[in-house]
Amino acid sequence: MTPCTLTALSDLATLNVDTIIDVRAPAEYAEDHLPGAINLPVLSDAERAEVGTIYKQVSPFDARKIGGALVAQNTARHLQGALADKNGSWQPLVYCWRGGQRSGAFSTILDQIGWRVQLLRGGYRSYRRLVVETLYARPLPHRLMLIEGGTGTAKTRLLHHLAETGAQVLDLEGLAQHRGSLFGAMKGGQPPQKMFETGLAQRLGALDPARVTWVEAESSKIGDCTLPPALWSVMSAAPRVEITAPLAARAHFLCRAYDDLTATPSLLETRIDRLRPYHSGETLTAWLAQARAGDWASLAEALIGQHYDPRYAKAASRNPAPVARLSLRDLDEPTLAETAAALHTRFNADA
Repeated sequence: MTPCTLTALSDLATLNVDTIIDVRAPAEYAEDHLPGAINLPVLSDAERAEVGTIYKQVSPFDARKIGGALVAQNTARHLQGALADKNGSWQPLVYCWRGGQRSGAFSTILDQIGWRVQLLRGGYRSYRRLVVETLYARPLPHRLMLIEGGTGTAKTRLLHHLAETGAQVLDLEGLAQHRGSLFGAMKGGQPPQKMFETGLAQRLGALDPARVTWVEAESSKIGDCTLPPALWSVMSAAPRVEITAPLAARAHFLCRAYDDLTATPSLLETRIDRLRPYHSGETLTAWLAQARAGDWASLAEALIGQHYDPRYAKAASRNPAPVARLSLRDLDEPTLAETAAALHTRFNADA
């Protein structure tokens, strides 16, 4: 076995391995893992809990003996299953929580078979430490430019069009799998905070800090995902471009962008009901009636005008004046593409 040490997140791109294997229990893997890693657990969640209980209540020796038997059984299952087609030239990188017994036992068996195994020194914990250093411990060097505007001004779509022009973008809502409002939940749910941060650190590492990176203006939380302090600090000080558009155009865009909700009226009604602490029963009744009638445009206009715009105006009043204000006639795709191209030309760091 060959020890492997990560000194920077960028080391992941230069690893000379074919497969990264996370041997931790499925619940540990689901919380977060190295990018691209597959999960071949040597202990299931229940087995890990059982061994931990024996360790504390009986003895460490008995826990290791029972754990060793379980690790051997599960390793055999992986050799006969997921690893059955691997030839002699296959090179894996193996890790567990801290590079201890689980990954060591699994790697020893793979090494004895004849594969050239690398064992991550310090395990997942060493990788997590690098993520925390990137997002919590030191300032980010990136040059951010924020796109701000009221709800329904197509900021995320404009961001995607900017990416198509060749601009650098950081899609925080895509990483958080949430559209950033009470109505913003996406199918499949959000990643855990640690996995969100892994995706964020990986994306930031792929960006050139010398170039402008476009980011949608967000609050410090996107759904349940919290923006780490290093990123939030840079965003708070970044210049902003404000997008405005007619109310009808914004409502029309929301009807397109949130078609998953209009296709499921009961879900939309549940989301509307979550606004009850902020509005009168009469207002909620009117909005629910529009939803049940399928009057999506009127509902969108009401939500923008009565709920979202007042909150946006209050938040925007605390920010520095934008470096540019763009008033769009509509929010159709050709207009957004034209706007993105103009922004990229005007603010392109390489120009």
